[in-house]
Amino acid sequence: MLSARQQLAELKLAERESVLARVAEILRQKDGSYELLLELRGSNLKVAAGQQMPDLATGDLLKLIRAGDSLQLAGKLLASPESAVARALAQRLPWQQNLQNGLAQLLNALETGLRPPPRPGQLPSSVLALPLPTAARDALQNLIQHLPTASALEPGVGKSDITAARVQQWLSHSGTFAEASLLQHKPADLTRLPDLKHTLARVVSALLASENLGPEQFNRLTPLASPDLMQAPLQFPRPGTQASPQTGNETSTVGQTLRLLAGMLNRITVNQLHSQTLNARTGAEPGAPVNTLLVELPWLTPQNEPRTAQLRLEEYRQEQDKTGQAARANASEWRLSLSMDLDEAGPIHFDVTFRHPSVSALIWADHQSTLRKVNEELPLLRKSLQDLGLDIGELDCRRGLPRQSETRLEHRLVDTKA
Repeated sequence: MLSARQQLAELKLAERESVLARVAEILRQKDGSYELLLELRGSNLKVAAGQQMPDLATGDLLKLIRAGDSLQLAGKLLASPESAVARALAQRLPWQQNLQNGLAQLLNALETGLRPPPRPGQLPSSVLALPLPTAARDALQNLIQHLPTASALEPGVGKSDITAARVQQWLSHSGTFAEASLLQHKPADLTRLPDLKHTLARVVSALLASENLGPEQFNRLTPLASPDLMQAPLQFPRPGTQASPQTGNETSTVGQTLRLLAGMLNRITVNQLHSQTLNARTGAEPGAPVNTLLVELPWLTPQNEPRTAQLRLEEYRQEQDKTGQAARANASEWRLSLSMDLDEAGPIHFDVTFRHPSVSALIWADHQSTLRKVNEELPLLRKSLQDLGLDIGELDCRRGLPRQSETRLEHRLVDTKA
């Protein structure tokens, strides 16, 4: 076994030189003392930590200074906001529920009710379904009334201020800005707000109250996860991968619905944390967007069946020339990616690039019949954009679906090359 002097020599650590180390593990010895297993310059090093449990956790970063044959603790570095967000993201990734399927099951519960837990000695099959609690039913009905519908935006209404306000409202109620709305509304007003995340939370509270359970019981549940979100969980948008709603004939139980709601809330939170993680890496690579927003927007078909559209909005700052002046008055370029899976048209994806006053769009359609129909409508789209005073760049439709990059999860951090 190498001596302390030999280990420090191998690390090439000079006297009074400082170095960063990561706590890999906290070890309890047989005599009751503690040791720290540190990752230091690519090597593992055990350091005695005394008889008291150190105020440290696995993953903490420490600043150490060599003093003779020992290492002295110079301080603990606070976790960066980026690493905290990445850890929260990693914790929720395996437990996401497809929002489209989840909404379909909740709307089904409005009609069929839910089965409560069986009483002692009662067979589960003999338990009759009960209507949703009033608070849960009111929250879901309020959400349905405010969801976008397939007929909400007619062709040619793009110049209307009412249309712009309506789209802005849909985005604000998607659940992505739920926490921000807490600062903008009074608590009494939040119960009427058709925000998706707030609505799901109100349904959770109502179901827990109906079973005389506290919030801590909900936190112990294992969320129901969707298999389609376990494959490439950080690919956004996911063209052509929306699962079809599966409500089935069997009435769900209260417990199953609570687990479903936990998975849906995780899905919204993952999209929020994913956006934050990408924004935290701004400037890490040349040409990367300075702002990224990921939104999953629910809407209703003419048959009142829930669907979701996935929207990715990125802002790119225009590089300045040698004089420090931007080539155009507006220094930002906006890129919008929108994916939907429609019942008849099939998967369809839009890539739109806008830098005032120019706009270009590339539309991808998986079905040949959809491709033909979109090509027929391109002249109308070109005219509508020109009527808005825009210069039209590329405007085309292609068969298939675009190749999407994915934010990769590596070790303890999120690699955001997306």
